[in-house]
Amino acid sequence: MNKIIVIDKEKKMTSHDVVNKIRRIFNTKRVGHTGTLDPNATGVLVVCLNEATKLVQFLESDQKTYLARICVGIATATEDGDGEIIEQKEVQTISEEFVDSVLKTFLGDSYQTPPMYSAIKKDGKKLYEYARMGKKVEVEKRLINIKDIRRINNVVFKDGYMEFDFISTVSKGTYIRTLCVDIGEKLGYPAHMKELRRIKVGNFDLIDARKIEEIEKGNYKTYSMLDAIKNYPLINDEEFVQKANNGMKISINKVVAILGQKYNRIAIVENDNLIAIYELDEDRKCYKAVRVWKY
Repeated sequence: MNKIIVIDKEKKMTSHDVVNKIRRIFNTKRVGHTGTLDPNATGVLVVCLNEATKLVQFLESDQKTYLARICVGIATATEDGDGEIIEQKEVQTISEEFVDSVLKTFLGDSYQTPPMYSAIKKDGKKLYEYARMGKKVEVEKRLINIKDIRRINNVVFKDGYMEFDFISTVSKGTYIRTLCVDIGEKLGYPAHMKELRRIKVGNFDLIDARKIEEIEKGNYKTYSMLDAIKNYPLINDEEFVQKANNGMKISINKVVAILGQKYNRIAIVENDNLIAIYELDEDRKCYKAVRVWKY
């Protein structure tokens, strides 16, 4: 079964736990997911089976949408609710208008420093390994993009701190934990992410998702590889299929003749099957195959 299943991951489960359970349920070793969720985060985890695992490299870059709760007035070592409190500052009255104006400053491109408690590797070790040893290492900033960010409920003041929920659509590599810390800094206070739920990954959202216990009972829906790349221009052409099956280059002019313009990536299909994904190579003035599926 070369399919995709959308999981609604629950708290206390790692993404690796989910993959292991799916391997057991479907009796296959070839399982992969398109973006890790922290154990205490919930929501959409896109899981690919068998030949669909070859899509993971293309789906990892999909935009993701999150629903987060920020706590302003308290900072933690891990930037989320699980970490040791490292700073506290009583929050004075802040208007919702000011909060909204701060959130808007994060729209568009910016650079973000990933958290030390993350799986990013530095000199062969994951950052959280350095953090657990108490070692400080220099972490390079990453370019991220925030397409949408907005508060979705009233700001609540309680016991010297404040909370509110916001929704954000972000690029690959964006850490919402760190975003919460950065929001707090612009508000003038320490902050951390209290809760996180991923509600959309690429073309899949919570409506498509099922919990592991539902899948174990057979209550689930599978999606095709084409469902996952609906945003790709599709070409169903016998000549293109033949070239793809042989890993041959494709003329830019021929692609433009069919699609009307150039695209960075295109998908070659036949009889509702994904045959190949091609990428534009401007230097060689052609499209080259980056992944071909054999059936």
